[in-house]
Amino acid sequence: MKDKSKNRNEISRRRILPILGGTLLLPFFGFAQAASEEEDITNEEYETLLKPDGTTVKVKVSTLKRSKIVKKNISNSSFLDWLGNKI
Repeated sequence: MKDKSKNRNEISRRRILPILGGTLLLPFFGFAQAASEEEDITNEEYETLLKPDGTTVKVKVSTLKRSKIVKKNISNSSFLDWLGNKI
């Protein structure tokens, strides 16, 4: 007769596969809170601004409200000089 207690101590593929499959599902648990933090970051409002080289940049509105205005009203010629275009 075969000893059945010997078979129970051996590790076979049939015993490893369910454990392996279960460990692959672990990363999907517990990430519900991280999604809500990302939504707060993406809900901020952005405004598109023009840089001196002619490219556009998205800037947060909250940053614009805290910024200091150097010169409020400028003429067209000074704006074109700022862009680098000569009249």
